[in-house]
Amino acid sequence: MISIIIPAHNEETVIERCLAALLDGAEPGELELIVACNGCSDATAEKARSFGPPVQVIEIAQASKTAAINAAERLATAFPRLYVDADVVLPLSGARAVAETLQNGHLLASPVADTDLGASSAAVRAFYDIWLRLPYNRVMVGTGVYALSKEGRARFGEFPPIIADDGYVRSRFAPQERVAVPEAKVRVVAPRTLGDLVRVKTRVRQGLYQLQTQCPGKSVTDSKDMRAVLLSLPKSLALPWQMLVYLTVNAVVRFRARRARNANFLQKWHRDDAARIA
Repeated sequence: MISIIIPAHNEETVIERCLAALLDGAEPGELELIVACNGCSDATAEKARSFGPPVQVIEIAQASKTAAINAAERLATAFPRLYVDADVVLPLSGARAVAETLQNGHLLASPVADTDLGASSAAVRAFYDIWLRLPYNRVMVGTGVYALSKEGRARFGEFPPIIADDGYVRSRFAPQERVAVPEAKVRVVAPRTLGDLVRVKTRVRQGLYQLQTQCPGKSVTDSKDMRAVLLSLPKSLALPWQMLVYLTVNAVVRFRARRARNANFLQKWHRDDAARIA
């Protein structure tokens, strides 16, 4: 059996497409699927319950992703265990491929992001032209999905109250212990506007700063060789325009995140609601 936990905060516009993709073709007893609604004031729970078994729905009053995950894990019984954001689309075939990878001895795995830029502005597409080509360890980066084997989950206890749950999990494993599963593709909708992009990336950077504070002496990101990054970019790329957008966005994001950190706003949650239009 594959256990899937979906934390959901006011996700009524996207929860049905998320669940439908995971359940399409599922065999009886194949999935243990828990939707953990947290601080919802919309119809997320009702829409999730409408699917019936094997979907279980729990509700907690606190609007906290990690609190929702912890509550769901008290009910979960199976491994491998997938953690799936409600706003992404992971087909059952992808969940199966990730689970099989973990059953073969890996500890931490994720699908590969299939980034949908169809509704994004030219500036957002320019940013992703660079970002999607960066030769970092791409496991879990930008996917909204990660998965743990039973042995991998034993690396830590409950999820702490942090922004970047995925970053926290990554930091528990060395790069060679993480694996991306190319056969598994998850559809991730990119931000539509430059403002949406900056807000989302600021939240990511805030989560990184928070992890650095809470995990002193532990590396929470992989090292980056900027020379290797530049050499990896294809010569045909329209570098002046795309690189200008990429560097400008990063500069603005770092400034905003540092300002928020100094003002003790690290718990503020910025998400891309434009990407949640069904």
